[in-house]
Amino acid sequence: MSFSWLKSYTPRSLYGRAILILLLPVVSVFLVVTVVFIQRYFEGVTKQMTTAVSREINLILDSDLPAEEVARTRNALTLQIGVLPVPDDMRPREHQRRWYDFTGIIVIRELQRLLPELQVVELPDDHLVHLYFKQPDSVWRLSIDRKRVSAPNAHQLFVNMVFFGVLMTVIAFFYLRNQLRPITRLARAAEAFGRGRHVAYRPAGAIEVRAAGHAFLDMRARIERQIEQRTLMLSGVSHDMRTPLTRLKLSLSMLDHEDRALMEQDVSDMERLLDEFLDFARGAQEGQPKPVDPMQLVRRIVEDSQRGGIAAELGEAKGAGEVMLRENAIRRAVENLINNAVRYGTRAEVSVLLTEKTLRIRVEDDGPGIPPDRREEATKPFARLDPARNQNKATGVGLGLSIALDTARAHGGTLRLGESARLGGLRADIVIAR
Repeated sequence: MSFSWLKSYTPRSLYGRAILILLLPVVSVFLVVTVVFIQRYFEGVTKQMTTAVSREINLILDSDLPAEEVARTRNALTLQIGVLPVPDDMRPREHQRRWYDFTGIIVIRELQRLLPELQVVELPDDHLVHLYFKQPDSVWRLSIDRKRVSAPNAHQLFVNMVFFGVLMTVIAFFYLRNQLRPITRLARAAEAFGRGRHVAYRPAGAIEVRAAGHAFLDMRARIERQIEQRTLMLSGVSHDMRTPLTRLKLSLSMLDHEDRALMEQDVSDMERLLDEFLDFARGAQEGQPKPVDPMQLVRRIVEDSQRGGIAAELGEAKGAGEVMLRENAIRRAVENLINNAVRYGTRAEVSVLLTEKTLRIRVEDDGPGIPPDRREEATKPFARLDPARNQNKATGVGLGLSIALDTARAHGGTLRLGESARLGGLRADIVIAR
């Protein structure tokens, strides 16, 4: 039998599920004890006591004396049963009890079963029980101490169960919170590292939590070493190659203009490739996140691109507010998407959508686009998709989309590729959670 339908009713957070695990046994025990108590204490004990009282009442009713004389008899005085004649119009027309008097239900039911002559039972308080009988001369009201038909203070068990149940639940909650705190700290450190931030973390808590914490620290250190080594390697290679390129440019400047034009173009392409290597080496970890207005940032990027002769335009921009961003990394990612768009198409259109939960920066072009089955491959470093893009125009090394994806992931988001419905080319969305 599948219980998957229960998932929609269960809490999603660890705290919520822990509290549910804590409360279910307490509530279950409370219900079981309540049912047993009602059956054995409320019902069983009350039946025994009303049976004994009914015998004493029958002894009083069997007397042929008037009510005033019966009240003074030895039996009535010994049994402490008050007998009083009352007019018929003073007799209640139906059984009376307080709404929360649960034992009164059993008292009325049992007395009716044991005393066929009984007309009405009145339970005004915790001290007296009034029983009304139709006798030949008048209506008799027999008054009995309530303690003789039901256990006194029967509600105390419920009060104690609720009080101590709540008390133990609160104590267990604080203890459980201390046990869950190391897990939440580990989750925050892992989430921050996924967003490119380094949060101080020290393993604590139970043995299993400490083991997970040490494993996270080892993983974080290993990833940071790999990133550092990659950055140093690419930066070193790119930096060292600039010296011979500079010498080549000086040598080319001495040649005739007609001979050096094509060679200078090759050198410029090589410099641009080196710049892409450096951008990739820097990655998305440059600088610390700070509040940035994405509308103004994208507007400045588009304006800078237009001044550089790139056919870029700002499209729809919705929303207002600031987002925690690494401004330089976002600028580099968007500029790479714009350059890719105009490299494979004729123009690029940039739009921004800022909601309460997400930031979306979209770059669209009118180029050939990328087939759906090759979009994941296109985001890998140094990927070149010959069938998808026009290689006669492409002089890059396949790092533009990879840089944009790394930047989005460093901000806790992602890069989504699709087909532009407006321009017909590639649609690249940088989506970041706020």
